[in-house]
Amino acid sequence: MIDLLSAFGLSSAAGLNAYLPLLIVGLLARFTDFITLNKPWDLLENPWILGLLAILLVIEMTADKIPAVDTINDAIQSFIRPTAGAILFASSSNIISDMSPILALAVGLLAAGGMHAVKATARPVVTTTTAGVGNPVVSFIEDIIAALMTLIAILLPAIAAFIVLVVGFFIGRWFWRRRARHAATTS
Repeated sequence: MIDLLSAFGLSSAAGLNAYLPLLIVGLLARFTDFITLNKPWDLLENPWILGLLAILLVIEMTADKIPAVDTINDAIQSFIRPTAGAILFASSSNIISDMSPILALAVGLLAAGGMHAVKATARPVVTTTTAGVGNPVVSFIEDIIAALMTLIAILLPAIAAFIVLVVGFFIGRWFWRRRARHAATTS
């Protein structure tokens, strides 16, 4: 059960930033005993893969802080973030032996894809309402949340699952209220 909670937290973090959770998992697996990655997921520990993830992370973090470029980045990341979430879910320690690999990949894809959809939907609102000035701030906060969520998912998975549920509740509530306001103004 703990592995399942951890997998949800990791895949959700990938919905905000694809490469940061992958890099953290790879580094922790390589240099600590917190994570043991089964084959073929142990490739995340490879120094070349870690270097590539670090380069991709710098590119994503830079692009995500520039208004208009962040929208293009979110469009590109619409495929990458859910894939990263699927990899993280499936690679979580022992999850792959307890669950069908296809199901694990699908659940991770949906968890990361859902988080990414919320981010990609909210970002144009931030751009419009702040004339782009808020984009770097929001992007930085998203990066911090992704890093913290990754670490919490690994070290305290039950708390990570609770955080995902609470955030999901508030995001759902925000969308519901926004939709209700829109319906009231069009009536």
